Amino acid sequence: MVEKLERKSLAEQVYEQIKAEITTGTWKIGERIPKEADLMSQFGISRNTLREAIRALAHIGLLETKQGDGTFVRNDSELKVIVQKRVQESSVQEILEIRHALDREAVILACTRRTKQDLQDMDKYMKLCLEASTKKDISMFVKADAALHLTIVKAAHNKLLLDMYANILEDIQFSITSTTEINPSENKHHGHTALVTAIKARDKENAAHEVTEYITYFQQVAAKNGENNEFRFNE
Repeated sequence: MVEKLERKSLAEQVYEQIKAEITTGTWKIGERIPKEADLMSQFGISRNTLREAIRALAHIGLLETKQGDGTFVRNDSELKVIVQKRVQESSVQEILEIRHALDREAVILACTRRTKQDLQDMDKYMKLCLEASTKKDISMFVKADAALHLTIVKAAHNKLLLDMYANILEDIQFSITSTTEINPSENKHHGHTALVTAIKARDKENAAHEVTEYITYFQQVAAKNGENNEFRFNE
């Protein structure tokens, strides 16, 4: 049976074309989009049609119109906007529970699918985490830790999982570092050496166990210190 084709309005077609410019990176976050006159000429549309499409894109958070300055790209993913907003409305404990689910599935898949390059990348960021911890360099540690976790998720080779994780990584990372003290004598998970070792050995059980261990640690610290403590290194 042939299904009836959905007919899109002109504004909806323009919406899709502009969104494609954003999601493909042609128009980058923070950049001002072309002037109205140029877009009207490019698409062969009226000002009202263009503004309708832009309003819709602004409504979902991809564009932002600043009076007197123009319209700028605010985000490059609808999923990112939706998920980040929801994450920002959640407690640290709620975020950690979701982090547990995502991380656990990622490491299990990574044990099976990781490549030689994946392992090299894990080693690189694991060493940077340990170095930052030794130096008590907060900025370096946060960046290296985020990169390590993202590398592990990449090693799962599941594009949807990676997209979801990447879109909320910044909020997840902040929620954890804002309640975590970098004290190597108390936190054995800095650098996640045991986790990386398990992934190298394709040991799913131990890899999943390591995730539960460090998430439990973060949950305990968050519960003990409250959710508004600043991220710091203990002396």
